[in-house]
Amino acid sequence: MLSIPVFELSQPVGTFFIGVMRADHLFSICSFDYRRMQYNNGYVDFLGIQRELNAKRISEIKQYVKTADACLPTSIVISIDEKCARIEETDIVGAKILKIFEYVDEQTPELSIKLDEVASIIDGQHRLKGLEEANSNEFEVPVSIFIGPDDATEAMIFSIVNLAQTKVNKSLVYDLFSLATSRSPEKTCHEIVVALDRMEESPFQNRIKRLGVATEGRFGETLSQATIVKGLLPYITNDPVTDRDRGKRFGFWDPSLARDQRRRIFYEFFRRNDDASILNIVLNYFNAIKERWPAAWAATGTGNIINRTNGYNGFIRFLRPAYLYFTTEPKVVAKDSFASLFNRVNLSDADFNPARFLPGSSGSTSLYNILLEQSGIPKA
Repeated sequence: MLSIPVFELSQPVGTFFIGVMRADHLFSICSFDYRRMQYNNGYVDFLGIQRELNAKRISEIKQYVKTADACLPTSIVISIDEKCARIEETDIVGAKILKIFEYVDEQTPELSIKLDEVASIIDGQHRLKGLEEANSNEFEVPVSIFIGPDDATEAMIFSIVNLAQTKVNKSLVYDLFSLATSRSPEKTCHEIVVALDRMEESPFQNRIKRLGVATEGRFGETLSQATIVKGLLPYITNDPVTDRDRGKRFGFWDPSLARDQRRRIFYEFFRRNDDASILNIVLNYFNAIKERWPAAWAATGTGNIINRTNGYNGFIRFLRPAYLYFTTEPKVVAKDSFASLFNRVNLSDADFNPARFLPGSSGSTSLYNILLEQSGIPKA
């Protein structure tokens, strides 16, 4: 059993506790919960919260914590199973004692929880692993402790803590929104990406790097989940944080004004819980692209950009004026309608190369401008 002095904090996410623990005490109760892949009925399910350990980063932390001025002031964030924790009052104003212990289920032994399995790391696994490898057992670290959070809450905490930080793979963070119980623009975009990756009628089937890195056993993945989400998200919201908060607090969103509808072409579908229509529009649009330039779309080599980041960014930017050319109301535009625009564009399959469309934003902007000019539709 461990006993830790803690202070209770109440924030909108709920109640949690702040304390200080020695590194070896954390090692004794924490399990590393990696984001990993597991195949189930032919689909890829993603489990766990933390990203894979980065050996270089661990080595850097290991070296750093041995220095004379080592300092790790940011909290390690952990969750503890509620069956393995108890809060006791103290005579010190504001302070409490957190008791951490193993759980023994005599009726169903397989449900018992060993002491080294009572907690999992929501954020800070690299710091802990670096301390462990440095054998810095007595190194004290601040700890934020959540007792009994569900998977959705753990994922939300990890996602919000890390979304703005470049060290974290954005595809992983967006993927974690799938665990949220409330609707949000990010969750909708994530579910659309999952469908695009799985559906036989999707031009992106088995082509999306769901966690931002290549999927084991698959070839020809040309786009990351984060790239697709970032292209779709502005069509649903201009303020993801506020809209996510509204979904959690209230579960509904206000109707859009006409001027907003022109910028957020998918917002009304999202507001009405009609994500299927967003998916159908995206399918119709990119299937029209695939059919217009089939050879380029089928190619997965580095000499082809149509189905890579540059091509996707140029085409997804063109989606809004193309959609508004046919309707200013929230309705599904048919594939043939989009195809009629692409038939006006005289680019050949061979034109989609990095020499014609340079890497970076200049290449995607060049593609967007060509699509606007040759299709003859006004900039939205």
